[in-house]
This record gives sequence, structure tokens and C-alpha cells, in this order.
Amino acid sequence: MRSDEDGHGGAQYLAGSPVRVAMLRALREDPRRPAGLTAAVDATRTTVQRILSGFRERDWVVKRGGAYRVTPTGRRVHDAYEVLLDEVELAERRGQFAADLERVGADFPTEAVDAGELTVTTDRNPLAAVDRLTELLREGAGSTIRAVSPIVIQQFNEAAAGALDDGASVTLVIDRDVVEESISTFGPATDRALQDDDAVVYVSPEPIRYGVFRYDDIACVTAYDRRNNPRCVLESTDRTVVDWVDERLDSFIAEADPLASVVERA
Repeated sequence: MRSDEDGHGGAQYLAGSPVRVAMLRALREDPRRPAGLTAAVDATRTTVQRILSGFRERDWVVKRGGAYRVTPTGRRVHDAYEVLLDEVELAERRGQFAADLERVGADFPTEAVDAGELTVTTDRNPLAAVDRLTELLREGAGSTIRAVSPIVIQQFNEAAAGALDDGASVTLVIDRDVVEESISTFGPATDRALQDDDAVVYVSPEPIRYGVFRYDDIACVTAYDRRNNPRCVLESTDRTVVDWVDERLDSFIAEADPLASVVERA
């Protein structure tokens, strides 16, 4: 029987080298000869042979007909490690989301950080959060949409206009610091907000540091980075998240001024 120490040693051995992980992943997909592994993982033949020897010692692979293939043990080790990587990545992303909200004093319930699907902006997809918020606006067509946003951009305006055209009603609270820009840059959207009975826009007297969004049974919370770029979007039907978002929306709206009165004073 393998001891806990042995199990830890195996995990430490695999995690200690990206090449080992890549080799086990490659062998999990298909049996391969050493030359094929060398090309697949971009390693020297000496390195591949040394790692294969380590895998065989741990019963992760067997050699048949000149090719190496994973054993049931090796398959389980590989799959468990991939799950671990996914969980660590998810934890890091959710930790980033929670940290951004805590930095601005949002007082988001700690227990709700894991309660929903998270969309995160990355270097490879810098518009992931913006795109998801735009999709949510479009998906809210025909529904009652309520939202709070520290920014106003053309992508959001177009999606909101589309939702209104499809029968939605939209209530939006925007940051006081973007009102002037919104009026000058997005004149048609401002005009519609003032004239369309299904569009109600308020202006927060205080800076807005995070976003909330609500339609049907879905509640969303958006965390922004220090440059006011959307970074993480949590969408959830969890009761804790829904209640918190509803409370935040009611609070923002109660303290805000109608856009019409702000425009008159401008």
C-alpha cells in the first residue's frame, strides 16, 4: 500500500516539471514512441528517456511494441492533476474578483464569491468582461433590466438600444463623472434616455466603483480594475447574490438624481 508520503512525492514529482506534465498529457491522448514525444513536448531525447523512466517507476506508463502508453494509474494521475490546475486557476480568478470588490468597499458577501459563473478579462481576451456584459444586455431583450455602471461606452449603448427596440425596459444608474462625456459623445443615446418612457437613467452623486446588473432571475456583479476597466463579471441565480444586487440597485437608485434634472443644470 502506498503511503500519504508516497502520494505527495508523486504529485510533487509531476508538478516539478512542465515537461513531465506535457509528456503525461501527450501519452494520455495517444501511445507514442520516444521520438514522437520528443517532437510533441519539445524536449531532448535524453530528457524524454529520463522522464519515461520516472513514469515507469511509478507505474504511470508501460512500454508495448516500442511505444509508451498510460496505465490506468497514469490516467488517473493525469486527470486528477488537470482538475487541480483548473481549481487553482478558478480560485485565483475568484480571489481577484473578491479583492477588486473589497478594494472599493463593495461589501460583497464572502460566501457568494463561488456562487455563479465568472467571466474574467485576460491578456489573450482583454474584452471578455465587456463582451459578456454586452451579451447580457442583448439577452435581456423583452425583460426588465436594471443596472449600475461606472462607465458608458458605445458597445453598451448599442446593446441597450437593441434591448429597448425588442421591448425591454431599462433603468440605469451612471457615474456622475461620465455624464458630460455621455452627453457630448453619445448624443442619440442621451436623447433616447430622456425621451423613451421605457428608458430611465439616473446619475449617482457619488463615484461608482463597481457594477451590478439584473434581469429576470439573473443577477450580475462586475469588478473593475484601478483604471476603471471591467475585469470580472459574476453572473448568478443564487439567492444571496440576487438579494445583494437588488439591495444595491435600490440603494443606488434612491440616492441618484434623474438624468433630466442633471442635464438641465449642466
